[in-house]
Amino acid sequence: MASDAEIAAFIDRLIALPDEERGHAVRGMTAPMRREFLARWRIWAHDGQMMPPGEWRVWLIRAGRGFGKTRAGSEWVNQLAADAPEGRFALVGASLDEVRRVMIEGQSGLIAVARADRRPVWKANARELHWPSGAVGFAYSAESPEGLRGPEHHAAWADELGKWGRRGEAAWDNLMMGLRLGDRPRVLVTTTPRPTRLMRRVMALPNCVETRGRTRDNPHLPASFVAAMEADYGGTRLGRQELEGELLVDVPGALWSSAMIEAARAVVVDEPVRVVVGVDPPASAEGDACGIVAVAIDGVGRLCVLEDASVAGLSPEGWAQAVAACARRHGADRVVAEKNQGGDMVMSVLRAAAVAMPVRLVHASRGKAARAEPVAALYERGTVRHARSFAALEEELCGLVRGGGYVGPGRSPDRADALVWAAWELALGWKGEVGVRGTG
Repeated sequence: MASDAEIAAFIDRLIALPDEERGHAVRGMTAPMRREFLARWRIWAHDGQMMPPGEWRVWLIRAGRGFGKTRAGSEWVNQLAADAPEGRFALVGASLDEVRRVMIEGQSGLIAVARADRRPVWKANARELHWPSGAVGFAYSAESPEGLRGPEHHAAWADELGKWGRRGEAAWDNLMMGLRLGDRPRVLVTTTPRPTRLMRRVMALPNCVETRGRTRDNPHLPASFVAAMEADYGGTRLGRQELEGELLVDVPGALWSSAMIEAARAVVVDEPVRVVVGVDPPASAEGDACGIVAVAIDGVGRLCVLEDASVAGLSPEGWAQAVAACARRHGADRVVAEKNQGGDMVMSVLRAAAVAMPVRLVHASRGKAARAEPVAALYERGTVRHARSFAALEEELCGLVRGGGYVGPGRSPDRADALVWAAWELALGWKGEVGVRGTG
């Protein structure tokens, strides 16, 4: 059997290999080698995954995706189960489905990371996880806080606290009141941060110790994955939260908040009856991006943002082709474009790019934030959905400030403005919008 020093040296060599060679080396391990390698987790775990010293009651791992939070949680609970055969542990997630899929049966979950002779058994009907030692884990959902009223536990693992919904605070309170078995009951919280009231409460607890971390802090992640994530999201608001593990506070006076954007993902929209592509042309090829956003409306007036197809650094012919392609992808029946930058040139380049549907050119005399306020109100009423995450667009929305300012990324919210033009066409109409005139 290899010594700890030999295993540690092997891990150092493994980490230094290029992604493809590293994968080949791991696949080339024999089954006994792999079992021993996994069993020595404390040797190859990075510092942020190790339990901190001290008399803490709450250990908060607040870190970016891929940091290894789930693995740390699974290893911590499995070790507790081995050390305390009488242990009773609460496993709490945003939903019961997430507890099962991520915490228990996931690739880094409790079953997968356990040693073969200590592997727990999931009893789905009872919502219980049984270890060979005799310890038992009980699955709970933050959506049902009453389930945590009454049961007592030695320890708890609370996963993705930032995703716990409107009943999350009640679930947390009931969990903590039942954490009273044994000499030193503790809870581990693993989460990507979100600026919820519960998150701020937990961070402010006097007996909470915090581990902070970024996606790139995990040396075992493929370098290609880290590079791709940072290329796509580096420097954006979403990237700061999901990759850097920052707790972001909304801009004071912003028309859109992070909570509004998140709520938009839960809106149910029927089949679209119309699709419009909004366009905010750039002043020059070297200037800002050309905002291109496709938005649909259903039969009862709910909107769905389908795509952010914005482009940068292209000639008028180039961005016009991007508009035409976006319109074709979504079967749009109209393009709405601001004509302040370029006037009739906008119409000519769109026609040259074979934009066959009607084109409305609009002239804006009011500021971008003033135009955006009625659209933000649609979000507040819960009538807008985002078909998926649009990191750059959402960053710009959260940077528009009531009263006319913009504090988001870039010099101008081109993507946000394109969305606003499409929303006006679909849901608000042009009557009553002082300073906006449509042509075409």
